[in-house]
Amino acid sequence: MRTKGPTLTPQELEIMKVIWPKGDVTVRDVYEDLRTRRKIAYTTVMTMMNVLEGKGHLKKRLDDRAYIYRSTKTAATVQRSMVREFVDRLFDGATQPLLVHLLKERRLTRQELEDLARQIEEA
Repeated sequence: MRTKGPTLTPQELEIMKVIWPKGDVTVRDVYEDLRTRRKIAYTTVMTMMNVLEGKGHLKKRLDDRAYIYRSTKTAATVQRSMVREFVDRLFDGATQPLLVHLLKERRLTRQELEDLARQIEEA
């Protein structure tokens, strides 16, 4: 069983990516957004949002007859946590091997390399 932590499952992350730019949402809001991309049941979205609330990623309040959900963490906060957990698990906490891997796999454009070099200089 998963413990409470920063890492989200792919389905949880998909839901959070709908919520972050919108702010306050209902289950229906998220459901309508997701179903434009793929087939999904309303009850699945409701269950996943309740799971996210249980994990501390969402909080809800009753407004009229619908629950309004809001993220408790910014996208940047969750991204930092997930990247840190990934680096810890895969590279034993060392970031250099990740950067070397990205360079060797040629996944960075020339512009991205220049931007990265500038950021390294600034750091």
